[in-house]
Amino acid sequence: MELFVVFAPLLSALICGGLNKFLSHKMASVIAIFSMFLSTIFAIKILCEIDAGHIVIHNVLGTWMNVAGIEIHWAIYVDKLTSIMFAVVTIVSTIVHIYSYGYMHDDKDLPRFMSYLSLFTFFMLALVSGDNFVQLFFGWEGVGLCSYLLIGFWYKKDSASAAAIKAFVVNRVGDFGFVLGLLAIIYYTGSTDFGKVLSHAEFLHQRTIELLGFNINVLEMICLLLFIGCMGKSAQIGLHVWLADAMEGPTPVSALIHAATMVTAGVFLVARCSSLFVLAPFVSSVILWICSNYGNCANGY
Repeated sequence: MELFVVFAPLLSALICGGLNKFLSHKMASVIAIFSMFLSTIFAIKILCEIDAGHIVIHNVLGTWMNVAGIEIHWAIYVDKLTSIMFAVVTIVSTIVHIYSYGYMHDDKDLPRFMSYLSLFTFFMLALVSGDNFVQLFFGWEGVGLCSYLLIGFWYKKDSASAAAIKAFVVNRVGDFGFVLGLLAIIYYTGSTDFGKVLSHAEFLHQRTIELLGFNINVLEMICLLLFIGCMGKSAQIGLHVWLADAMEGPTPVSALIHAATMVTAGVFLVARCSSLFVLAPFVSSVILWICSNYGNCANGY
């Protein structure tokens, strides 16, 4: 079931995108909505089973890459946190797909739009179902790419193209912090798997590094770098400047990306790495200060 939840939107995106010149508006919409509806049904079923049985699904699909002895798998890891995100993402995405059929009915590029929506959903589901930081980063970058495509969907409008580029660039600033944090994790733990990295929390907490004449706690540094990535995706203060201009995209884009799913990616990462953040009091204080004073800057728009 977990495979269908993740890959059904990808199949829909490939069909609607690859055959967009041959599919009618109704056929493309039916394919996309039906795929999302089935994905949602299975996501809700998984949530109920995991909540009732307190189980964890860990389905390793194969080795993705092996670099310097670090083996990175492509896997579907579903615990209670992931199952909740599965349900939220699929339910919201299904509703947005249905709404998009009516809202974009007269747009000649509706099949392409449905393809982008489904592709975004796949990347978001891949993000929350990974068992390692690299797979999470794959989904992380994927939703950033789809955000660019959806915001700039009406690319013939100069304002839409400019807004898409702005969102893409600002998110790359945050992602640079994420990459640095990921490299530090690999250097100090020799792994990207959540289980192994989180088990090194105490070890990282005890290590320090000298930087610019200051002794910096390694765990605090990693958590701060990861949170910078979260700030970009979740449009937190300082990296929120792309959000208002992103409304240049069609209205369903705002409903899917900026109000319900992509902006929760940062929240998911902090929750997934909570055992790291609880041992990083300075970064935890920074997060508390930003969230209590500013929250998600989307609320300002």
